[in-house]
Parts: sequence; structure tokens; C-alpha cells
Amino acid sequence: MTYSVEAQITNDLTHEEALKILLEAKKNAEKSDVLVNIAIVDAGANLKAFIRMDESFLGSIDVAIKKAKTARYFNIDTGKLGELTQPGGIIYNIELTNGGLVSFPGGLPIKNKDGKIIGAIGVSGGTIDQDRAIATAGAKAIID
Repeated sequence: MTYSVEAQITNDLTHEEALKILLEAKKNAEKSDVLVNIAIVDAGANLKAFIRMDESFLGSIDVAIKKAKTARYFNIDTGKLGELTQPGGIIYNIELTNGGLVSFPGGLPIKNKDGKIIGAIGVSGGTIDQDRAIATAGAKAIID
């Protein structure tokens, strides 16, 4: 059986793209002088790439991975999701689902040049503003 190239194209993150995103995020973290953990998940929310910068918080490993998964599960910036999960919010307590979610900034969907979501990035270890900025730099790496 023969397959055409078009049939093999998917809306998923390649390992080359994951590495490029990871390294751009790491570069941004180093420039900001912050030690973080960076997780990249593919379109299926499976871990694709990860780095724990030397001396970054051990507890941030799980948080970075969960930020990436949360961003992909709901295709939303985790900080924006957090706004909806506050007491009285329309999805209050959603972070208790899916084996635990993270609903504060630092997780972002990753889109390709066509605007399709192909994965997500999660960053943890800095302030929430630093985590979001580092994740943003990484997510933009394959579309700039």
C-alpha cells in the first residue's frame, strides 16, 4: 500500500518543533535570570519534551507538566482558565478533574503557522508573570 505525503501530515507537534520551543523558552528564562521547569506536550497531551534547569524547584516539575496538559486539554491559557475557576465561577473546582489541573498562568496552547493547536507548553518555577512570558516566548518559536 502506498501513502501520499498529504495523508501523513498531522496536526501534531514534531520532535524538532518541540525541541525548538523548549530551547527558545530556556533561552528566555536564562535571559530573565529565572530557573524553571519547561514541559512540552503534543496534540494528545502526551509529554514530548522536558527540561529541569539546574537548581530549579523540584515541586515545579509536576506543575509544569500539568500546566502544559491543562492548556492542551482545554485549549486555553491556564491563567485565563483560572479566571473561570474562581469561587462562583462557571467551572469552579474543575482543577480537581483529570488527575489534577493547574489553573494559574504559565501554560499555553501551541499553534502552528495555520493557527491549529498542535500541543502546549507549561512553565513553572518563576513568578506567574515570568512563567507566562517564558511560555509565550517558547510557543512563538515555531511561528516567527
